[in-house]
Amino acid sequence: MSRSRIPGFYQLSVDKRLQLLHERGVLDEKDYAALRDGSYSLDVETADRLIENVIGVFSMPMGLGLNFQINDLDYLVPMVVEEPSIIAAVSSTARLVRQAGGFISVADEPMLIGQIQVVDIPAPDRARSDLLARTDEILQLANSGHPNMVARGGGALGMDVFLRGATAHNGELLVVHLIVDTRDAMGANLVNSMCERIAPLIEQITEGRVFLRILSNLTDHALVRARAVIPHELLGTGDFSGERVRDGIVLAGEFAVMDAYRATTHNKGIMNGIDAVALATGNDWRAIEAAAHAYAARGDRYAPLTDWSVNDTGDLVGELVMPLKVGTVGGQVESNPAVQLAHTILGITSARELAQVMGAVGLAQNLGALKALSTKGIQHGHMRLHARAVAVAAGARGARFDDVVERLLADGEIKVWKAHQIMESIDAAVELAAARAPVAPTAVAAPVTVPGSHVGFGKIILLGEHSVVYGHHAIAAPIGLSVRAEVTRGWSTSEPVIADRDVAGTVREPLREDISHRVADLITKRLGVPAAGLRVDVFSDLPRASGLGASAAFAVAVIRSVADSFGISVSDGDVSNLAFECERIVHGTPSGIDNTVSTFGRPILFRKTDAAVPEFSEIVTPHPIPIIIGLTGVHALTSHTVGLVRTAWQRNPMLYDPIFRQIDGLALAGVDALRRGDIAQLGELMNINQGLLNALQVSSPEIEDLVAIARRAGALGAKLTGGGGGGAMIAVAEPGGAEPILAAMRGAGYTTYLTEIR
Repeated sequence: MSRSRIPGFYQLSVDKRLQLLHERGVLDEKDYAALRDGSYSLDVETADRLIENVIGVFSMPMGLGLNFQINDLDYLVPMVVEEPSIIAAVSSTARLVRQAGGFISVADEPMLIGQIQVVDIPAPDRARSDLLARTDEILQLANSGHPNMVARGGGALGMDVFLRGATAHNGELLVVHLIVDTRDAMGANLVNSMCERIAPLIEQITEGRVFLRILSNLTDHALVRARAVIPHELLGTGDFSGERVRDGIVLAGEFAVMDAYRATTHNKGIMNGIDAVALATGNDWRAIEAAAHAYAARGDRYAPLTDWSVNDTGDLVGELVMPLKVGTVGGQVESNPAVQLAHTILGITSARELAQVMGAVGLAQNLGALKALSTKGIQHGHMRLHARAVAVAAGARGARFDDVVERLLADGEIKVWKAHQIMESIDAAVELAAARAPVAPTAVAAPVTVPGSHVGFGKIILLGEHSVVYGHHAIAAPIGLSVRAEVTRGWSTSEPVIADRDVAGTVREPLREDISHRVADLITKRLGVPAAGLRVDVFSDLPRASGLGASAAFAVAVIRSVADSFGISVSDGDVSNLAFECERIVHGTPSGIDNTVSTFGRPILFRKTDAAVPEFSEIVTPHPIPIIIGLTGVHALTSHTVGLVRTAWQRNPMLYDPIFRQIDGLALAGVDALRRGDIAQLGELMNINQGLLNALQVSSPEIEDLVAIARRAGALGAKLTGGGGGGAMIAVAEPGGAEPILAAMRGAGYTTYLTEIR
């Protein structure tokens, strides 16, 4: 079992997180009890012995950076920080780098420099030569007071002498650098005492006057070098290709190289991670900060501590080099129980190993920030975390939690009172839907429409993908993700204007112009309305090319909104038929299942026929059945996978027809399971269906990963939904059993949604 890979950790309660760490052997019984009871914290009496004028103890949150693989070893990284998003970002990035083989991190031997300032020297050049000639004698004197350190392989190991130029009143400035290996100690007191010990000998040799003798925090004899190589394929998001993200990160890095204002913020992001680990492990974060920024300013201009480039094979290469002198023994570690606990969790054995971990954390933090800045922007993640916290404070739970978060983000007023208002509107919408139809739509919380706007539901296929194209049965149901369209008239345009936006109102990457124009032209002609002067604003929380029926929902929403704007009454059947024609433009040979579910908004058993209208019947379940949706992040066009299966079927129908018939049998058995509310039977049918879809070669590595995660987390069944090749998958859970599955998927870095079949 991996030490640092704990999927869904952030979704668990604090008690459950501690219990899981205890069960995995990260925490022994004593530490588990201390964390659970809060008795690991520093007490006031101990604090009073550590600093002056104590009046209390100040607390900060301590969390765990997950997923780290450094030099082929797994680490759980304790981090103490008050700013939200830091630990989430570094854990997500560590998971990404883990997929690419992990971090390589190398730290120098832990050297500190002690400085002795010498002034009023009669012959500076001769003094320098004399000092260097007696280096061994000076080192022996420095080490004479620290035999134990020398026995451990440490102590004063070298010396440099510099002439820095003339002072204002005391002649040439000579500086002696005593280079000391402090082993696992932070070493400040050790180095300072060595400087004091050799000061009289320095004065004697130079015939000058020693003034300051103290360590330097510019620890450039203790550098750490961390490196990661990430294939660009791993960097892609739903909206940005891997190459685009890679090049954006490199471009952002170049900005920091060329501009000190940007480099400062760039390096601050690195230190977000390193300081948090320094605090958790009892190290002097102020000294680490000072060294980092001084090192960054050593050249002609202040520069970034990381470098981002592209290698010959197109991979993103990130490298961090910075001074990082830390300790694992000493007063702070031994006197503070929280620090001791952090060291236990981290499991490092030396100061060098700790520096290597911290270097990797700094590189991960920088990559996470640059990736966010290169895609949706850093504020997107910050505001989402804030919205989640507000939703929790307002009492949003279960199925509507994500909906509340999305609407808070869309509204921009991320306040508790606004979350309460959104929850009230969701409840009202559900009640209205229930009053209008004998069976409430499956959508967990359909968007609340404004006057003149209409909604098209997204969909999942529970059983029957691909075989449905060949006249077999499939079961499909609507989901809470939807498309809403608003139509306004009177614009000075000769053809319809379609603006496609996400729920936040941000314009998405535009639809293919030829397709959008053909769809708009078809809808206006079929409805018999003028195309000129129409503006259609489409608001969607359905991800595209994910097998969730986004194009059908788009068509249904637009059809209904256009008809409504002209006062035209259109039956559900007519809406579905027209949406099917729109689907033909997008997908070529659709089955008709997407537009049917999007229009009628109910779970159905569907079969395509030679007739103009397909066969479908409503499925009523005795109680809601939770369904978890997981997005692979890989765009997959249904038309593409349908075409691949069709080609294979045409080559060998004798091989493929039996598979289609088996899938048909599963769909028919699924109807009975749903009507009885037999979730276990439904799950088994879904698992078998996934195996058959894999035989059709429409699964993908990401789908298989999500399916495995869901089943390990307690899913009764899990399979792809839609065309496959990426896109989305679904899992079925017992009532109350969805949260662990959602947590496991999210912990693995996947986007998830929760819906119900009603």
